[in-house]
Amino acid sequence: MLSGLTAFVVLVYVVIVLGGGSLVGRTASPSLPLAVLATAVVALAFEPVQVRLEHVASRTMHGGLASPYDVLSRFSETVVGSHPAEELPSRMARVLAEGTRAEWSQVWLVVGDRPRLAATWPPGSTRERVAGDLATSEVAGRRSLQVRQAGDVLGVLVVQESEHGPLTSVEQRLFEGLARQAAPVLRGARLRAELELRRAELSARADELRGSRERLVDLQDAERRLLERDIHDGAQQHLVALAVNLRLAQTLAPRSPDRADAILAGQEQAALDAVETLQHLSRGIYPRLLADGGLAPALRQAVDNSPVPVQVIAHDLGRLAPAVETAAYFCCLEAVQNAAKHSGAATIRVELRQVAGSLECVVADDGSGYDVGTTAAGTGLTSMRDRIEAVGGTLATRSTPDLGTRVVALLPRAGD
Repeated sequence: MLSGLTAFVVLVYVVIVLGGGSLVGRTASPSLPLAVLATAVVALAFEPVQVRLEHVASRTMHGGLASPYDVLSRFSETVVGSHPAEELPSRMARVLAEGTRAEWSQVWLVVGDRPRLAATWPPGSTRERVAGDLATSEVAGRRSLQVRQAGDVLGVLVVQESEHGPLTSVEQRLFEGLARQAAPVLRGARLRAELELRRAELSARADELRGSRERLVDLQDAERRLLERDIHDGAQQHLVALAVNLRLAQTLAPRSPDRADAILAGQEQAALDAVETLQHLSRGIYPRLLADGGLAPALRQAVDNSPVPVQVIAHDLGRLAPAVETAAYFCCLEAVQNAAKHSGAATIRVELRQVAGSLECVVADDGSGYDVGTTAAGTGLTSMRDRIEAVGGTLATRSTPDLGTRVVALLPRAGD
């Protein structure tokens, strides 16, 4: 390359100074103006000629292929041009592989503090993942560099050196230069990946809510059928018997007043039984005390006849949104009933408190517990979770064999 630059300078001098001098009839001594002109031409053209000669020399050394300088100097137009944004990591991987003559290259993004493979070049050349800290590598011939912006790690560029040898010092410097230039591209790619991840999470959440609401509808239908059966087998039977006996007393009254009076006397208790049955049913639908007195009093009344002693503790609860109180009431009641039926507990504790502007409901028992990881959720737990999630809350169950179970519901005070 040095000889080429020397030849260029000599050629300019000969053409302009000597050739120009002969044209104007001055061959004895060089013309000062022509010498100044030649110097100016050399100064202006020296750098472009040097770059061109470097490219030619590099192509010659790389067997006619584009040199690392050729490939990486076009990084901006190759990667940031008019190409679709989703193609940029793949184009970057290609530039990286061709510029360093690597066997393969990878572009990684750090999304949510976790690395994610964004592109590989050539496509499908390797499925191998870089284990551990992406900034280092213990695999022979593998180089990796973090891409940072304002101290934030956006991603990692990885190359696997070819079998022809390790990266040269020039290729290593170019690799580092590309890592410095890659920050805007990786930031955009990471933002797109984060948005896609968020979209997938929202879509999954929407599917869960849709399924939850469908199960709630099914549950409500089942509860209506159960209520219809209870009314038919309970209150309706009492009222039918009451009507029959009253009609009988009316029939007997003219002929046998004593028998009629005896029948009428017995209907007072029958009427009271019917009223009690209806009150029990109404509490199962929506307890009046929940609307009038709030969550804690309604729960205390509901668990008053529990076969297992239940303690309800409320910490400065106050009144909540009706939907929240309803969801919390039926969730706690279901958890208490499950514990009483299945846990073998001696005591059950219900605790209600405010936590960071939310309502926390904890139902804990000292029963047998179970393995949460191997035991499938039953309809009761599914129903509780659906009720809580329908108002924007969350439900968690913690249980250990022989150490009891805790059901924790967290609900927004104002509802969803």
